[in-house]
Amino acid sequence: MATGHAPTASEYIVHHLTQLNTSGHAQENVIDWSIINIDTLFYSVLIGALGLYFLWRAASKATSGVPGRFQAAVELLVEMVADQAKGIVHSAESRKFVAPLALTVFVWIFLMNAMDLLPVDLLPRIGEMFGIHYMRVVATADLNGSLGMAIGVLLVCLYYNVKIKGASGWIHELFTAPFGSHPLLYPVNFLMQMIEFLAKTVSHGMRLFGNMYAGELVFMLIALLGGTATVFGFVGHVIAGSIWAIFHILIITLQAFIFMMLALVYIGQAHESH
Repeated sequence: MATGHAPTASEYIVHHLTQLNTSGHAQENVIDWSIINIDTLFYSVLIGALGLYFLWRAASKATSGVPGRFQAAVELLVEMVADQAKGIVHSAESRKFVAPLALTVFVWIFLMNAMDLLPVDLLPRIGEMFGIHYMRVVATADLNGSLGMAIGVLLVCLYYNVKIKGASGWIHELFTAPFGSHPLLYPVNFLMQMIEFLAKTVSHGMRLFGNMYAGELVFMLIALLGGTATVFGFVGHVIAGSIWAIFHILIITLQAFIFMMLALVYIGQAHESH
């Protein structure tokens, strides 16, 4: 932190929750369509490319013989996602795209979540050496990032609604479901459909954001404990940090799995007629 004194606990947390963005001034985690959070964009693209490299590496090194540990782990992951997609999306043609998409989503979100396991001050301190005074490295703990991915899932759902049902069939469904085909119910049905799309998208993104944001805050509080310059603070920091990191491995995996499963469920619903 670029301050002339040791930061207080509140200053430390606010600093670490401030995004590096295009506005030219510090800004905490809010939605503003005119501003781009550069740190979220950078780490999401970087980690996405890294995830694709891992998957490409596994595919290029795949062998029909006894697989290595890395290939075996990737094969188990691919089979798990394929089984989940098969049980939810019943169109074999759609699964050719949806299953790889779900796999990519799971790996991408897992790796972004896993950035929370790095020491809180590691990358921000490195950034300060290059004149970057604000940096958040967990893209999924940014509301803009998590909602952006949820909107991406919404767009895929809209695409399959039109592809499977046809434009006229989907428009007909918007005005006749869920309460039936009656002219007086058309406005109510349409409103309910819009509310459903909005609620699913917002809750999809907010669930991921809320869990990762809370986990990030806990790591910051544990880091503050280590900064008390006492033996008790250091020991408590190491013990609490280790316990929370081990528990957090479950959280980052579970949140990636939940986001992927909800994406499959929503896409599967787009294949169904009311």
